[in-house]
Amino acid sequence: MPDLNTTRFPVSVDAALREAGWQPGRWDIKQAEHWADALRAHTSPTGHRHSVFPAAVEAWAEFGGLHITTPGPGRHIAPTPLAIDPLSGLHLTRSLGDLGRALETRLAPLGTEADQQALLAIDAEGRVYSLDHTGDWYLGPDIDHALTALITGTHPVRLTNP
Repeated sequence: MPDLNTTRFPVSVDAALREAGWQPGRWDIKQAEHWADALRAHTSPTGHRHSVFPAAVEAWAEFGGLHITTPGPGRHIAPTPLAIDPLSGLHLTRSLGDLGRALETRLAPLGTEADQQALLAIDAEGRVYSLDHTGDWYLGPDIDHALTALITGTHPVRLTNP
């Protein structure tokens, strides 16, 4: 009997990603570089600029452009649809910069969740965060963990001041 647990993601997460158009080996570096160029070229009215780094470009190349719906009820919270589109954070340079300074890292936009009610961001080490009106949340040490948490409705960790 074949081993059913050979996918990179849990079965329900893998299914949701494939339904959105992802497949193992997906890699659109041309689109990722386009997003990187657009973010680098943007300067906010107050002079803030986006950070672009390999972890962000790699996440955009593999998952960029996906609109992911969630398959059912979540483990802890209701999962919400998400979209991987870094340009959704184009005008949030200051928010990303402020959180990055607080975390002592650089952040780049990754996409949105909950119909653009929350911004997803990735840091230079590949860790993923969500920023919404209720606060800032840690979703996982890498894109795989973050997608799994978002799709399965796993409660994120709230970031607090030290």
